[in-house]
Amino acid sequence: MKVDTTTYKEINRPMYIIEEERLRRNLQLISDVAKRSNTEIILAFKAFALWKTFPIFREYINATTASSLAEARLALDKFGSKAHTFSPAYTDYEIDEIADCSSHITFNSLSQYNRLHERVKARNNDISLGLRINPEYSEIETDIYNPCAPGTRFGTSADKLPDTLPAGIDGFHCHCHCENGSDVFVRTLAHIEEKFAKWFSQIKWINFGGGHLMTRKDYDIELLVDTLNDFHKRYPWLHVIMEPGSAFGWQTGPLVAQVVDIVKDKGIKTAILNVSFSCHMPDCLEMPYHPAVRGAETLEENIDYTLPYTYRLGANSCLSGDFMSAWRFDHELKIGENIIFEDMIHYTTVKTTMFNGISHPALAIVRKEDNRLEILRDFGVNDYISRMD
Repeated sequence: MKVDTTTYKEINRPMYIIEEERLRRNLQLISDVAKRSNTEIILAFKAFALWKTFPIFREYINATTASSLAEARLALDKFGSKAHTFSPAYTDYEIDEIADCSSHITFNSLSQYNRLHERVKARNNDISLGLRINPEYSEIETDIYNPCAPGTRFGTSADKLPDTLPAGIDGFHCHCHCENGSDVFVRTLAHIEEKFAKWFSQIKWINFGGGHLMTRKDYDIELLVDTLNDFHKRYPWLHVIMEPGSAFGWQTGPLVAQVVDIVKDKGIKTAILNVSFSCHMPDCLEMPYHPAVRGAETLEENIDYTLPYTYRLGANSCLSGDFMSAWRFDHELKIGENIIFEDMIHYTTVKTTMFNGISHPALAIVRKEDNRLEILRDFGVNDYISRMD
């Protein structure tokens, strides 16, 4: 079925839609940055894991980053290469299989490294081991996304490292950006070097994590390339890795929804849709932020519902707060009309299933006769991967 990508009038049910032309544009830009800066740029599954698009990705990049066993399996089984894996804490019942599926494993703490690194190496002697560091600096303004906020559970600060790193640590991993520009990376890099450069001679690679939004229109690509090339001159032995997520899926397609009903209370009109902010666009409520709606003006302050064509958009869930305010359209909304939420491919498509590949807890019942535990349903890696089958 051919569609009009301006209106998607042919669509009459909720749908995330990836536009291949936009995706390839992002991939080409990222590939060019990688080549010009001698940097390995890989895909972070936490932001984008639609594996049926991986044949397109493989034309431009060679590896991915995982945060769980499910994502590591996805890397090996569907992307075709072992993952660069980081988790805040590895479990005893998954670490062996994670090692099988990973080319790199980064430990969040020295205690995790000390407890598990020999086991990992025994399982996969070719694996490269790293340690996540915390530069204690970030310009992320929303605390829920800030991994360097005081009391963070992420990474090891410089004051906790010995002068000589434990044998077997090949690299450092640092993540402290969220949809930031290259100017932020320049300032962050200064803090990373100030606190951790004394150990650079002891490692082989450094991973600057994600949050580098290089496909955004106002992103200064030249500053990024120059900054990375200057870093190479100072530390020519270090292999540099970056693992953006949003940058790959940025502006690659919308979530198309439909108006199911229109209700009014206390002068406020709400268009009820067949999608949910809580279920399908959770960052809108978590951050919060107002998504752009095609053909509508976003209103965030001094909302006047008496003005024509001004609506809340509400979900078809039973959560009272599952709505957002407000948008002004150029016409009266009709039941069945498409509402197109822009830029809804990155993060939304993973948070609607198993974010980070984190498995759902099993469901069980304890029988009253003998306190026997009966597993009603177990969830595993295949539940994560098969969500696209």
